[in-house]
Amino acid sequence: MSLSDNDRVDPGLAAGNRVQLTNHTARHFQWQVSAGVGTLTLNRPERKNPLTFESYAELRDLFHRLRLATDVHAIVVAGAGDNFCSGGDVHEIIGPLLKLKAPELLMFTRMTGDLVKAMRHCPQPVIAAIDGVCAGAGAILAMASDLRLGTARAKVAFLFNRVGLAGCDMGACAMLPRIVGQGRASELLYTGRALAGDEGLQWGFFNRLVAPESLLAEAQRWASDLAQGPTFANGITKTMLHQEWDMGIDQAIESEAQAQAICMLTEDFHRAYRAFVAKGKPRFEGN
Repeated sequence: MSLSDNDRVDPGLAAGNRVQLTNHTARHFQWQVSAGVGTLTLNRPERKNPLTFESYAELRDLFHRLRLATDVHAIVVAGAGDNFCSGGDVHEIIGPLLKLKAPELLMFTRMTGDLVKAMRHCPQPVIAAIDGVCAGAGAILAMASDLRLGTARAKVAFLFNRVGLAGCDMGACAMLPRIVGQGRASELLYTGRALAGDEGLQWGFFNRLVAPESLLAEAQRWASDLAQGPTFANGITKTMLHQEWDMGIDQAIESEAQAQAICMLTEDFHRAYRAFVAKGKPRFEGN
């Protein structure tokens, strides 16, 4: 694959068509859908699940398509084996990058940034299930997720400065301080040191820790709970969490007023009211 291939637009997305991804076949990772939950598994365990040019582009394209998916309501991102993701493949990415000139390098860094944008703009909540090594671009995938489930042996490292690069990669300088705070983010991005599971939980990077053997099942259970909720409203929540980073308080309050008014027009809002009156539990349908 050449770098120029990464700029192709999915024809279905360009046409605004609704898509079904239950039977979607991924080439560079595993993808499965069950009961509204999509599980994306990075699947190169012998190398700790590194990314390649091809997997970056395919991940970006899948998250773009998820914006129009009618059969996926929550997503789990995991790694095969005992690790999440070791970042960009040293031999398949780092080596070739040394031979590129500035315009091609910018095409690559924009493409990797587009993956984060696609993750943030898809309406489904994304849960990262993090065990073992979670480094470089792997740490970015975890950061870009909405929720993070980890293990005590997880090691999260934004190690860009250890290879002579800046910590400002794929949105890290904007997003990481909002998760763990400015000072802590600065420490991680300046030093590239690993953030262990217990410390990551204390800092707020992880929402919770579980045993390694139950990590994927717990992440899928959490995703299933979200998928059974008011999925349209969840998508609005994700959108507002993202957009309000750039808003003042008055603008945010007005935007939320408009967003909530839209949600009040949904049948899910009416279903919740009828269930409350009947002393039952609502069954949300995402409309």
